[in-house]
Amino acid sequence: MKILKKMSLAQKVNVMRAAVMGANDGILSVAGIVIGVAGASTSNFAIFISGIAGMLAGTVSMAMGEYVSVNSQKDFQKKAIIQQQAALATNYDHEYDFVLQKYLAHGIAPRLAKRATEEMMSKDPLTTTVRERFGFNPQEFTSPYEAALASMISFPTGSILPLAAITLFPEQIKVPATFLAVIIALACTGYLATLLSKADRFHGVLRNVISGCITMLVTFGIGYLIGNY
Repeated sequence: MKILKKMSLAQKVNVMRAAVMGANDGILSVAGIVIGVAGASTSNFAIFISGIAGMLAGTVSMAMGEYVSVNSQKDFQKKAIIQQQAALATNYDHEYDFVLQKYLAHGIAPRLAKRATEEMMSKDPLTTTVRERFGFNPQEFTSPYEAALASMISFPTGSILPLAAITLFPEQIKVPATFLAVIIALACTGYLATLLSKADRFHGVLRNVISGCITMLVTFGIGYLIGNY
């Protein structure tokens, strides 16, 4: 909680994005595994062990993937900052004019745009030019450790739902019950993802649910074919 309080809004959103996507992947990945195994075998032990293996492998994979991804983004941001420091030192007027033209392109009146450019460039030219050229604030790096930790916690948390459903429901209904539970969970994570990205909620949720249904149908079908032929 203390770490979140120290973050900017943009940094919090990035960590929350990693957490939501981690939970979504945990639900979908483990659901695909356990339903696929359930199509091939009725052994609860085999289904449970395969789900646990998928959970552990996915947790490590998601955490490392998030760490590498955010580090790559951070490297790009550092390079952009160095580039702008050099540009401001060698050609300040060109950078000033670039910012001015950006403000004018946004529809700001010429007089107001010039005044805004003068104020922003006199206050913090590096932050201003980096933000206008590359679209990020150099004071707000996303921590790869925090993003990796968010994924490492959220992936197994999401995995618990399909694993518990396929294990605990009665034999006769465990596959359709797990299918339904996963659809509801994916609708929730899809909705949260659209809130963070400010995307269309209906299409975001629908896309997430459809991809989950296809994943489960395909893995169950493959498992069924392997187990019965």
